[in-house]
Amino acid sequence: MKKLARHRLFWPIVALLALIVVNTIVRPSFISITVQDGQLYGVLIDILRTSAPLMLVALGMTIVIATRGIDLSVGAIMAVSGAVALTIIDTSGDPESLATVAVAVAAALGVSLVLGVWNGFLVSVVGIQPIIATLVLMLAGRGVALLITDGFITTVNSAPYSFIATGYLLFLPVAFLIWVVAAVVISLVERRTALGVLTEAVGINPEASRLAGVRARGIIFGAYVTSGVLAGLAGVIYSSNIRAADANAAGQFIELYAILAVVLGGTSLMGGKFTIAGTVVGVLVIQTLDKTILFLGVPPAQSPVFFAVVVVVVVIVQSPRLHRWIRELARRRSTRGTDTTITAEVAS
Repeated sequence: MKKLARHRLFWPIVALLALIVVNTIVRPSFISITVQDGQLYGVLIDILRTSAPLMLVALGMTIVIATRGIDLSVGAIMAVSGAVALTIIDTSGDPESLATVAVAVAAALGVSLVLGVWNGFLVSVVGIQPIIATLVLMLAGRGVALLITDGFITTVNSAPYSFIATGYLLFLPVAFLIWVVAAVVISLVERRTALGVLTEAVGINPEASRLAGVRARGIIFGAYVTSGVLAGLAGVIYSSNIRAADANAAGQFIELYAILAVVLGGTSLMGGKFTIAGTVVGVLVIQTLDKTILFLGVPPAQSPVFFAVVVVVVVIVQSPRLHRWIRELARRRSTRGTDTTITAEVAS
């Protein structure tokens, strides 16, 4: 049990299960799943579906943080991606055409790739600090999205495009399947090849890695490109869900939630060791907590405070220092009890 408790995923999973239990006690229907027309419905299914944008962004953020970097531009990339996709569909002659939707999605991901390349170039080639390099695009990206949409909220009615976020495939939401595939692919690439070890090496000590022959520049560059593409895909799903391109609201504060999910999952902001599975659990904790706020009827004005308090509690519970303090306290009490027993035996 002690060995299990020391696993990096133990406490994030405990936090997730605790939230589910609390919600189930308050409202038993929280865990109920129904089947309608061959499709699964329920709060848990909705959590898996709506977590797709944050999940994709957090997966990319995990790789970036593993290289001792940060990407503050993911929300802006989401806004640009959605603006590109919906503008193409809106100006096309046939929004219901699969070809039109395919072109729109490809263009959105292509632009996101370029933006990721831009971030990677500034950080790995020019040598600008990651927080500054990505802050530039964070500030300018939404302006670019507004230019694309002419300052308006572009809305479209396209069934094939809406299918990306609201459709079902094999009884499950398409958005959920998308982030599952992304998580599996990234896990296989990072853990079944040498890339994961090299990424951790760069994050732990970039200079030592360079001297050891590791191409740190290329790994860092690739991390930001990956983050950009995943953020672009998140933007497509987000705009598909609301059927609109809102340059101001799309991806707002998502970079902060992504960083929080990565940290809750057990990845260090200092770089190096990272866990994709932990990030997945961290995102699910955040999404479940969001549903908890709604289920408990917390007023919207107070929900950020409630969210912050719960997150602080979860982080403290996961703190290795707290765990060491508890183990040391238990050891001292055990030692004190043993000494008392020995003294009693000698006295008798």
